[in-house]
Amino acid sequence: MAKEERPLRRGWTTGTCAAAAAKAAFAALMTGEFPDPVEVTLPRGERPSFALALTRKDEGAATAGVIKDAGDDPDVTHGALVLATVRAGAPGAGVTFRAGGGVGTVTRPGLPLPPGEPAINPVPRRMIRDAIAEIAAAAGCAADAEVEIAIPGGEKLAARTLNGRLGIVGGLSILGTTGIVVPYSCSAWIASIHQGIDVARASGLAHVAAATGAASEAGAQKLYNLPDIALIDMGDFVGGMLKYLRKHPLPRVTIAGGVAKMTKLAQGLTDLHSKRGVVDLAQLASFAHAAGGSDELCARIIAANTAAEAFALAQAEGIALGDAVARAAQQTAEQVVAGRDIAIEIVLFDRERNLVGRAPFKV
Repeated sequence: MAKEERPLRRGWTTGTCAAAAAKAAFAALMTGEFPDPVEVTLPRGERPSFALALTRKDEGAATAGVIKDAGDDPDVTHGALVLATVRAGAPGAGVTFRAGGGVGTVTRPGLPLPPGEPAINPVPRRMIRDAIAEIAAAAGCAADAEVEIAIPGGEKLAARTLNGRLGIVGGLSILGTTGIVVPYSCSAWIASIHQGIDVARASGLAHVAAATGAASEAGAQKLYNLPDIALIDMGDFVGGMLKYLRKHPLPRVTIAGGVAKMTKLAQGLTDLHSKRGVVDLAQLASFAHAAGGSDELCARIIAANTAAEAFALAQAEGIALGDAVARAAQQTAEQVVAGRDIAIEIVLFDRERNLVGRAPFKV
């Protein structure tokens, strides 16, 4: 008999684990007791609970730890211990962050955090602040705390990531935008793309938006006020999405993504995963030059750390790099669906969901 297939199990981001550990540690610091299990609120409102793997009280500090469960995702941090040590903060300072052992520090521009900051990304920081505020409100105290996040063995694990190339030194990044890890499975993800297109066609929709991630999806949805049923979570699989559309066409398709993913599409890549290819900064510089960028700007783009930094450099010089990238990406996408009556639009969004580039539908 064939082995029965089961849905892939989702897991929790390092950011969620850090928030749970920080909440428990702050509660112990303020009340003397560690809540176990401890609940945290995710960005979309879910309230999962986590068992504590470690608790410790020291002079003026409390530490709690949560084991990361990444579900069925082949995450390098699956099984890692995420520790939060919390100390009282200066009155009125709010929550401040420190990188403990195994958590990296940002050293280059172009990332969501400035150089010198612990590599604890903005959404996990917000989750930690919210968790501490919840305890502070219940305990009747101020939400002023110094939070140190550590991952024992994190520096070794970071060697298996792109952190070093990005200028994050000393360990891992504390990541997450939804708090949940969705297992990375090519076949399962592509199947869900096909299903999304099928549902849109069956519903009589003439326009869908396929996005690489949550931020670009939200940006595209707002741009056209599209219903949820018109949104295709294509992730990195723009090629798989377009090939299916070629056989099962829809009149209008907006492809939305961040600057790095859409730059890869502009380069001719249709699988946008980091393992399939990287942003070609020299090509990005050529796009900037074609848009009127100076030789000096092009040299700075070639030397940039990330695509985001390159776009910031172009914006500072008033060069519409996003539009140039969008037009090249549009050409790549149109080649895949050539011969079919499918209009393609490309839109680029930055991390704050601002529209930074567009190649509109051709009339």
